[in-house]
Amino acid sequence: MQAVIFDFDGVIADTEPLHFESLRRTLADIEIILTETDYYADYLGFDDHGCILEALRINQHPLSPSLIEELMAKKAAAYLTSIKDHLVIFPGVKEFIEDAAATYPIAIASGALRAEIELVLEQIGIRKAFGHITSAEDVTRGKPNPEPFLQALAGLNRRHPAAPIPPDACLAIEDSRPGIRAARSAGMKVLAVANTHTVQDLHEADAISYSLGETRLKDVRTRLWPA
Repeated sequence: MQAVIFDFDGVIADTEPLHFESLRRTLADIEIILTETDYYADYLGFDDHGCILEALRINQHPLSPSLIEELMAKKAAAYLTSIKDHLVIFPGVKEFIEDAAATYPIAIASGALRAEIELVLEQIGIRKAFGHITSAEDVTRGKPNPEPFLQALAGLNRRHPAAPIPPDACLAIEDSRPGIRAARSAGMKVLAVANTHTVQDLHEADAISYSLGETRLKDVRTRLWPA
């Protein structure tokens, strides 16, 4: 193992309830009802564009680029307002990240917007730990496509071009099925954290944890990269 790449929402920050409420309110403006059950079953792991596109498709609502852009802007504004008042970090995650950064180059591969990611990392004082951040704006295809993880790895490798890290030496940390599939398609090994899905839903991962606060990176490395 030579690098660790983190998802953001649902792994570092407990922000999925805020994303749900912001998306629910946005879709309600065009008379689409989004339930919490449907959000966690069908939308988790997608970026804002993917969520809105899926909602319009499922509800057979007319599509247009202008409508999608409008809804994305409304949802992003609502989310940024809420996150300033409801910052919640999963227990032990800050310490886990600091431990990882002391040994490995670390990055983020997320479907969240850069401003959302940067705000949270700055608030909890760990922005400088990350050598690279890939956000929704940086890719043309979001998860489950492997592009976010490959972009994140490329970002880390630009910092150390003399000794590039191969995908199979990377640990990806995810909480959703699209995220797990994206990382595996990128050729990486995956630790899934059961923060937002059940263990059964995360069975495609190479290893599963109930909490990063109770996970030792050394143990994960020994299990997934045995000598």
